[in-house]
Formats: sequence, C-alpha cells, structure tokens
Amino acid sequence: MRKEKQFLRDEVVDQMNKFGSFVIMRYNSLQANKANEFRREIARFGGDVEVMRKRILRKAAEAAGIELGDLELKGHIGLVYAGQEALETAKYLVKFSQDNNKTVEIVGGRIDGQIYNAADVTALSQLPSKNEMRAQLLGLFEAPMAQTLSVMDALLTSVIHCLKNKSEKAEGDKEDNSLTESLEKEV
Repeated sequence: MRKEKQFLRDEVVDQMNKFGSFVIMRYNSLQANKANEFRREIARFGGDVEVMRKRILRKAAEAAGIELGDLELKGHIGLVYAGQEALETAKYLVKFSQDNNKTVEIVGGRIDGQIYNAADVTALSQLPSKNEMRAQLLGLFEAPMAQTLSVMDALLTSVIHCLKNKSEKAEGDKEDNSLTESLEKEV
C-alpha cells in the first residue's frame, strides 16, 4: 500500500476509534448545497461526514478490528461518524434521505459496537430518543404511586364524608325530635 493510502487508512481508523459509532451511506446526485447542509447538521450532532473509496473503508475497518460482513458497498460511499447520540444521527440521516428524494441511502452501520444492515439501522432510527425513553420510564414509575395516592385519598375522604353525613343526619333527627315534641305540647 502506498504511503498516502496508508496515511488515509490510518486516519479513518483513528476516526472510527474516536467516534465508535458510524453509519455507512451511499449517495447519488447529491447537490453541493444539500451536501453542505447535511454536513452542518451532522456536525451539530457532534459527528462528521467523510467520503471515501470502498477499498479504503474495508481496509480501515479491518485494521480497526471491525468486520463489515456482507454489507453491500456499491456506488459512492461515505461514512457518517456519530457524535454523542448515534441514534439521533441515524434519525437525521433517515429524515434527510426521505426529504431529499433518497439521494442518500443507508447501507449499514456500527452502533454501540454492533454491525447492523440498512434495515436494522432504519429500524433503530424509529426508536424514541433517550430523553423520550426516560420520560416514559418515569411515567411508568409514577403511575402506580399516583394510583395508590388516589386510592388513599378516596379512602380518607370517604371517612370524612361518612362522618359529615352522620352528623347531618343526627342534626336532622334532633330537629325532627324537637318538632315532634313541640307538636305534642301543642296538642
């Protein structure tokens, strides 16, 4: 391997190790303005986009100890390195593809140390984000406590209502007795 290609391969290996997660994309007739917009959005997620030759990608993955398996690398290939949230990057990639007439297509990816094909990456991108899952989990924990609290509240208020009804009945009986006594005195 020539020195320049070796340097390029080493750079890709360093990026793979630095980011850990990446999505392999295929692009076709992507206009320059859209490509710049795409790069800016990926950078906003903390990631990076790099276009490369398939052979460099395969050799870099091999050097990094990543088995790409049977991922079909046809056409123009690029790597989208994921920032902090790999799923957010994959979600944006799917959305960008849908919004731009499939000019970008997911080939596969590596998320949290696991290699996925295109269908799996797309399926993972449909999952809720970490914050949404945290909110759902908190709601799940909160529901039984809220239901228990409402049952306890109902029990306590029912006792108070019973006492109130009893006192009203006792006052009503007292008034009825005094009315009866006054009527008896008059007769």
